[in-house]
Amino acid sequence: MRALTILSRYLVTTIASIIAVAACIAASLAAMQAGSLSGVPDPRTLALLAGIAIAASLAARLAFRQATTLHTLAEASRQLVGADENAAGDAATTDDLTRLTASLQQITARLQNTTVSSDHLERVLDTLNDSIIVTNNEGIVAHINIAAAKMLGFAAVQMVGKPIQEFLTRQHRNTFTLTDANRTCESAFITRNGNEIPVSYSCSRIDTEGFSAQGFIIAARDISERKMTERRIRYLAKIDALTKIPNRMQFQHLLQQMIARAQKDALQIAVLYLDVDHFKEINDTYGHTAGDTCLESVASRLTRILPEYAVSGRLAGDEFAIAIEWKGPHDALTAYLQSFSKHLLTDLGRPLIVQGHEIHMELSIGIACYPQHGDNVIDLIRNADAALYHTKRSTDSKFEFFDAQMNAAAVERLMLKSKLRRSYELDELLVHYQPKVDVKTGAVVGAEALVRWELSERGLVLPSEFIPLAEETNLIVPIGEWVLNQVCADLSDWQHRIAGTGRISVNLSLKQLAQPNFTSRIQHILERHKIAPEALELEITETVLMRDPDHTIKILEQLSALGLTLSIDDFGTGYSSLSALQQFPIKTLKIDKSFIRDILVNKDGTTIVSAIIDLAHSMNMDVVAEGVESELQLSYLKVLNCDVVQGLLFGEPMTAKNYFDLLVANSQGNASYQKWFA
Repeated sequence: MRALTILSRYLVTTIASIIAVAACIAASLAAMQAGSLSGVPDPRTLALLAGIAIAASLAARLAFRQATTLHTLAEASRQLVGADENAAGDAATTDDLTRLTASLQQITARLQNTTVSSDHLERVLDTLNDSIIVTNNEGIVAHINIAAAKMLGFAAVQMVGKPIQEFLTRQHRNTFTLTDANRTCESAFITRNGNEIPVSYSCSRIDTEGFSAQGFIIAARDISERKMTERRIRYLAKIDALTKIPNRMQFQHLLQQMIARAQKDALQIAVLYLDVDHFKEINDTYGHTAGDTCLESVASRLTRILPEYAVSGRLAGDEFAIAIEWKGPHDALTAYLQSFSKHLLTDLGRPLIVQGHEIHMELSIGIACYPQHGDNVIDLIRNADAALYHTKRSTDSKFEFFDAQMNAAAVERLMLKSKLRRSYELDELLVHYQPKVDVKTGAVVGAEALVRWELSERGLVLPSEFIPLAEETNLIVPIGEWVLNQVCADLSDWQHRIAGTGRISVNLSLKQLAQPNFTSRIQHILERHKIAPEALELEITETVLMRDPDHTIKILEQLSALGLTLSIDDFGTGYSSLSALQQFPIKTLKIDKSFIRDILVNKDGTTIVSAIIDLAHSMNMDVVAEGVESELQLSYLKVLNCDVVQGLLFGEPMTAKNYFDLLVANSQGNASYQKWFA
């Protein structure tokens, strides 16, 4: 219809031009006949007539082109603003210029709205505390908010148009990827001043309908303070707070590294176990402050005379250890150790002035060597301790080398392995429960299941003694499954008699997690006893968790999918950070009892516990403090905002019957310890 209108205008213009020329010619002929014009028409007249005809034709063509152009622009603008075909048909008779003007006005309004929306989005992003960086699909920065500019020290114009990798530290450029992985990652940016800023970030793809461009939006948060706190925690967890030398855990770790090198390079290692004689008398006579000063002096002197390729550590109380690497033959090592031990006894035995008193310290030393006296950390330290025991009983020498005859414990160890298997087969093992108490309310919220073994001839065998035996004999797997069955059976019994039994936690070993069908076995046990997964919590030590993280995370995700709660046991005794633990579906973190004990001993102990609680809460984890033995410790943990506590303050681990009685008393408000929460 519109095309016909334009064509008709062109035809009308052309016909009018022809008629005008014809009229001029007719007038000229009439004039000639009338005598107004004589002879042949003047050439100039004919040229004028021809010019008029050509001008008319050009005018017609120009009008047609203009009409066509206006129509094309009007049609394009109509499509741009989204006018429908019916509206176009209704406006067919409307002037194209008028329609074009209306369409351009609509386009202008839309552009203004878009600008307003864009400005509003930028204002929203600038109100966020997190740094926001928007890139295109190739990683070229398209926009940053105020927080990102402030964190990095760059103005927006200095970042926009450049690859985001330019603003990452060199070691993170290859590992940083733009992906919509729906998880939190860590990286490090570099500021305008060249400083590194560790960040926790998430990345999402921009593919929302209506956006003119696609790419990625990165939300990053500065975690410098958290990293500093974690480094402080790791340091304090490895170093003895009093003597500032490696603690028992760190010394064992360093000794393990030595053993690995010795196995590779055919080296020898000597472990010297030192003990301050009659240290209790020093404490009783001069006070604990003087005793601490003596221990600090021992550590300082040890560090000063320590040979090359050696480490020292404080194992416990007044007990210290030294580990020495040796490249020569064993005879030469023996001779060196005899000379070095005498030097130690002389130097550490020098008088010490404390609070105006001259204190004389005497030491005893036990020595064990790798590989002659043991090929692992436990055996070396135990055998050096056995040699120390013999030294203290001897009146002839202040140091002794380990001898196989000293180790009567080795024979007992073999006998215990046999007895443990027999006790398991005869169903003589027991499960006791240590209650967990809510710090805010004093209510029992669950318990930890602890396996117990009692022998008629020697009484209770400690878990620290028989669990390693079970690990060595692979008996830990059937014992672990037996514990799970027993716990679920007890839960089923309690739930039929009382509401609110709490969640029961069970410890898992590395060998249990290594079973290919472990998840299905857990599910079968739950179904067999008709126990909801939410009633059970599985505890994994930090060391087990990080031994094979790729395999462990798959198993834990399967267990979490069943509805089971997962907990980290003895946190702080391993070498992972809370950041590393973010990848696991962990809901609860248990602080090792060694840290709880230290909160009353020194400031560093309180700092560690406080930092762990704050970091765990920032990661939406509940915190359980184990090993609570005094009201003062409980008071500290209340102030530090701990969630749950367990320990001897609330009673010894108890039988299933006694735990049920505690649940009844708790429900009636009659539990003995509830007075501390009033």
